[in-house]
Amino acid sequence: MLVGGWRRSWQRRSKLERIDLYSRLTLWVIPWLFALSWQLVPFKSDIRHAPLPIALGVALLLVSLVQCLLSNRNVQLSYQHYLGTAVFPRRRQLTPVALLLATLGLLAALVGVDGVGGPGLLLMASNGPMAFAITQTLLVPIRTFLIQACAFTALSIGVLAAVGVRGGTLVGVVPATLFSCLLALISVRPSAWSLGVMWQAEEARDLQARLAVAEERVRFGRDMHDVLGRNLAVIALKSELAVELAQRGRPEAVDQMVEVQRIARTSQQEVRDVVRGYREADLSTELAGARGVLKAAGIECEVVGDAGRELPAPVQSALAWVVREAATNVLRHGDPRHCTIRLGSSAEAVVLRVENDGVAVAASGPDEGAGAGGASGPGGSGLAGLRERLRVLDGSLEAGPAGNGLFRLTATIPLTPTAPSAEEEPPACQEVPGPRGREPQAAPEAPALHDEKPLIGREAPAFQKERR
Repeated sequence: MLVGGWRRSWQRRSKLERIDLYSRLTLWVIPWLFALSWQLVPFKSDIRHAPLPIALGVALLLVSLVQCLLSNRNVQLSYQHYLGTAVFPRRRQLTPVALLLATLGLLAALVGVDGVGGPGLLLMASNGPMAFAITQTLLVPIRTFLIQACAFTALSIGVLAAVGVRGGTLVGVVPATLFSCLLALISVRPSAWSLGVMWQAEEARDLQARLAVAEERVRFGRDMHDVLGRNLAVIALKSELAVELAQRGRPEAVDQMVEVQRIARTSQQEVRDVVRGYREADLSTELAGARGVLKAAGIECEVVGDAGRELPAPVQSALAWVVREAATNVLRHGDPRHCTIRLGSSAEAVVLRVENDGVAVAASGPDEGAGAGGASGPGGSGLAGLRERLRVLDGSLEAGPAGNGLFRLTATIPLTPTAPSAEEEPPACQEVPGPRGREPQAAPEAPALHDEKPLIGREAPAFQKERR
């Protein structure tokens, strides 16, 4: 059960989160690996088997393990410090520095009692700064780190020379110490830099998506303003004119209110047309949009078949909603790398299949999963909404795992000459109830907006003259 929980937790992570976790785990493991190998190997043949040398060697091993614990404790915060999301308190490095100096002192004491040979000494000298360097390389600039590495190497040479290390062994301490520092530098610093770049790219993608939503809201508001702004101004002016005329008992007030009624109905139809552009979907547009969005997310998308241009408009609209919902859920669920959209039609029916890999969790039923047909979450239409749209056209929807880590969504709509329309259009001509005592008359066809201005211009002077 524990292994299964870890596996599900790993599969639910995105690619970037997996890389981030892998990098941090690597930095946790590295100091333990070197401490347990470079500090234990000398016990076999290089450390003299006597009580004092063995005690000093064990003490040196314990100090190294404590350094590993502190390194693991500081890795997370040092990563955040490097990425600029947190500040690493410098006092947290005081204890690792003290342990590093204690390691050098114990190594010098071990050499002073003639308790270790040349190869073992070089291994222990290499392991000394490793745990400290893993976090330090993320906290200071590269140039500062290199200066600190050279300073510690010089200090090591001076201390070991003072206790009697000479010749090739003393010279070998230089590359051994610098090797561990440079190994920490080239393994930790590029990894942190890569993670920083990837997180910045992820934040840029999120920001781009939010800007796209904001831009769409602005465009919708602009369209509504362009449609309603002038018409509402005309309605307000004509209503005011009708009130003034009615107060004076002028019969022209009725004609003005008829005009107000006609303009209101025209505005209602124009608003319906604007909203329909958001509520209705075009199949070819949605196919191109799905391909572009998935490609931008790093998912290879292949569209097979035509764009359904010969299909009836209601069928195209329903299939376009399927493509939109499927592309949305491919992005939300799982970790896909490839998505295929197939559109095929015959004399009897049209079939749309959306198939993607990278299913995060194995589905337990035909309507569950993490692929194209997964639920959209709160507020989304998901499978239920798609089925409702297809049911109007006697269509059907199937969604579920297809084996080999694939998820498949299949929408089928029969092609019949009597397919109901997605939304009924209002009649072109409606009866307008006339004023009391008159016969109902048909509403005249709405003229273009520029036809309203001369009408207002003709009425306004008369209205102003009456007021004077």
